[in-house]
Amino acid sequence: MSNLTPVVFVSHGAPSLALDSVMGADFARWGRALGEPTAIVVVSAHWERSPATVGTLEGRGLLYDFGGFDPSLRRVEYPAPGAPELAARVADLLGGVRNEPTRSWDHGVWVPLVHMFPAATVPLLQVSLPGAAGPRAVYDLGRALAPLRQEGVLLMGSGGMVHNLARLDWTHGSPPPSWAVEFDQWARAAIEGGDLEGLLHYRERAPAADLAHPSAEHFLPLLFAVGAAGPGALATYPARGFEYGSLARTSVELA
Repeated sequence: MSNLTPVVFVSHGAPSLALDSVMGADFARWGRALGEPTAIVVVSAHWERSPATVGTLEGRGLLYDFGGFDPSLRRVEYPAPGAPELAARVADLLGGVRNEPTRSWDHGVWVPLVHMFPAATVPLLQVSLPGAAGPRAVYDLGRALAPLRQEGVLLMGSGGMVHNLARLDWTHGSPPPSWAVEFDQWARAAIEGGDLEGLLHYRERAPAADLAHPSAEHFLPLLFAVGAAGPGALATYPARGFEYGSLARTSVELA
């Protein structure tokens, strides 16, 4: 059995997930099964910056980077400690890294973590998504940080397997449309089959890619996770299904 910490990709869903213990139950079970890592590095869809940059090195107030949801979401707290030593390790692995010390954790970070690690005791570091540099750069970031798995660090990509805000059904009344299901199935098959080129060139090769991802930022964190896991990783799916019609909940553990 490998002693490497698994890598995860979470489809973090809508911010309202943070208040939903029923929908969050899959993430809660997942966190218990993972056990407590030494630290967590998150690459979220909601912070794009090239080259890769680290955010706050200390616990601070969260970013409530959304509007139109239950106002009580803005009272959610996640007082995890920062991880300055881990930031130095990331800088070492990347050959240097920029720091935005006042950049707090966005909802792509704290929404899944309030369920997965509710005690908020694990040191936490956010690294920006170098989306402008393209899919290969995001994959390479995962490869570069993969040695942290040997140190008990959980590497997490946070985005969405299918994410098209213009096509959501906020009434919860619709089944998932065929294009969303087809893209979700394609992505899972590509992960399981080790089809790295397909994932890197998903825009040209996946069915309904432009509908599933009108913009790239929610898909690219998956490539960070795939890169960190490396070839031959076994994929399991601790969370599945759809909410708001087409918003995929598909989340992946790679070990």
